[in-house]
Amino acid sequence: ALSGAPRSRRSPTAPVHDEGAKSAASSNPSTNGPHQMSEDSLLQLCQRVLGQTLFERLMKMTFYGQFVAGEDQEAIKPLLRRNQAFGVGAVLDYSVEEDLSDGRSRTSAAEKEMGGAEKREKQYRAHQGFGDHHGGVTGAHTYFYADEAKCDQHMETFLRCIDASSELQPGCLTWSPVPQVRFSEVLVKWRRFFHQMAAEEGQAGRAVLDTKLEVEKLQEALAKLGIASKTESQQWFTGENLGTNGTVDLLDWNSLFDSRTKLSRPLLIPNRKTGQLEPLLLRFGEEEELQMKRVLQRMDVLARRAMEKGVRLMVDAEQSYFQPAISHLTVETQRRFNGSQPLIYNTYQCYLREAYNNVTGDVELSRREGWHFGTKLVRGAYMEQERERAAQMGYEDPINPTYEKTNEMYHRCLDYVLEEIKQSRKASVMVASHNEDTVKFTLRRMMELGIHPSDKKVCFGQLLGMCDQITFPLGQAGFPVYKYVPYGPVKEVLPYLSRRAQENRGFMQRANRERDLLWKEVKRRLLTGNLFSP
Repeated sequence: ALSGAPRSRRSPTAPVHDEGAKSAASSNPSTNGPHQMSEDSLLQLCQRVLGQTLFERLMKMTFYGQFVAGEDQEAIKPLLRRNQAFGVGAVLDYSVEEDLSDGRSRTSAAEKEMGGAEKREKQYRAHQGFGDHHGGVTGAHTYFYADEAKCDQHMETFLRCIDASSELQPGCLTWSPVPQVRFSEVLVKWRRFFHQMAAEEGQAGRAVLDTKLEVEKLQEALAKLGIASKTESQQWFTGENLGTNGTVDLLDWNSLFDSRTKLSRPLLIPNRKTGQLEPLLLRFGEEEELQMKRVLQRMDVLARRAMEKGVRLMVDAEQSYFQPAISHLTVETQRRFNGSQPLIYNTYQCYLREAYNNVTGDVELSRREGWHFGTKLVRGAYMEQERERAAQMGYEDPINPTYEKTNEMYHRCLDYVLEEIKQSRKASVMVASHNEDTVKFTLRRMMELGIHPSDKKVCFGQLLGMCDQITFPLGQAGFPVYKYVPYGPVKEVLPYLSRRAQENRGFMQRANRERDLLWKEVKRRLLTGNLFSP
């Protein structure tokens, strides 16, 4: 974590996975029965029975050897060189994770004093059952702020990964900044307030970027609600290229709320249910203010190092109650570092109902400001946990209702970005998917739109140990394609391996398909008498 604050932590590469989405679309989100031993328990039992030395040797021969490249940067070099010979690059991922001992979510002392935890919206409250992964919650662990020294240690790890990626071969690094959950709540409430005012002007149901508020009416409404006088609201637009055409859209509205400004400043907005004015943020103390600034400082340090080394940074996605803040901070970093090339990539999880609005909004912002839009599109890694959490806490499920709807959303977002590449050439996308239909869709649309592989505007990504029948043919055909390459000591990557097992319950089905393809090729070579020819 780059900053302290409650964060959800699964394997950093999990968003590339999408086959598990189909089973997660069922009505019952839990996949572990009451008498079924979890992967964590099984790994721990093996350690106790075999001892650490024999256990590590067994893991390297089996599960670890399948999904992890090696223990350190030196050990992974042979695999990277072998893959590079087939045209396959690497996204490095140092997969060492820490875990909570008690598995409990926590509430800040400030919130407890004010009773703020109960006043916050359900989706953004801490919940004891989702602090650690258990009881069917298999997608993530949650980690909490320890101290700034620990956060700096994590940043140093990321810096070493950037250096390793540059040294071993030009490539990418996946990482994730960790802001406050409450910051996500603030952003969502602020945007919702915009849509509330638009609805009162008869604009409900319009596309996000087609919804515009007249500046004069907006200022009158803010004054009438008691939020800001007309003089105060006029100052909001001072020195900004906002409202110059007499209207404000959602992008203009979002820019009024800058995470680099003082968040602890009181700002009241109306509660839709009670009609009363309430603080946009119940409590955001000085220390939390400093934590947010430190997140941005660490992001700047990493981005500058990546720019020096020629390495792209791909910011991973988290659960919906973290994601608005992560996306906001990532876009701010893109605005600073994506001026001449797509150095920073944001991740969009297409199982979310809001995915298309999020993608189109950020693309439009990049157009207006002239920076390069970089994205990694994934289906999503948290379906089961998101659904169960929404059901238990009583808020609307943020996930698309079916696997088919998620596919539609993925292809819709992808097609929008491909069209942007054709029109502006200032966008790039990683198609992070194991889905063969999605890969075929991408190849067809690239051909139709005249996007050539050598343009390096579209690349593909799959996890190490999975879907080689997609990765290597793409590499040999000249398409930019990458394997996500986790590495780290056996003992310390066990949380990652556990999630690999849990998130990839359909692995054997895919393995059967790969086996069938290999057997078909063997039979072809036997029949043609070319068993050992390429």
